[in-house]
Amino acid sequence: GVQLVESGGGSVQPGGSLRLSCLASGFTYSNYCMGWFRQTPGKVREVVASVDTDGSAMYGDSVKGRFTVSRDNSKNTLYLQMNNVNVEDTAKYYCVAIADCSGGTWGDFEALGQGTLVTVSS
Repeated sequence: GVQLVESGGGSVQPGGSLRLSCLASGFTYSNYCMGWFRQTPGKVREVVASVDTDGSAMYGDSVKGRFTVSRDNSKNTLYLQMNNVNVEDTAKYYCVAIADCSGGTWGDFEALGQGTLVTVSS
């Protein structure tokens, strides 16, 4: 079946780096826009980044210049390189396959991962 499995979360100090990965299976990965969003208890879901089928990327304002999203279609894998993290980046990060993300607006989710927790603290 359709599956997204995130990995790479953990604890990191402010100013540090972390790389998240998301392995996709059960669907034609290259046909979908792929994205990351994050969520903390009591807060709304926040779009982090997405990368479309043509490789074009978009970022949420709070992570621009610090995070980089990329995809490897040969490995059915999505990545999120997180640099210069701060405590506000603490959240559970979810990988998502999106039917359409043109114009920066996310369409329906075709698949959603279970999430990986990132904790930034000193």
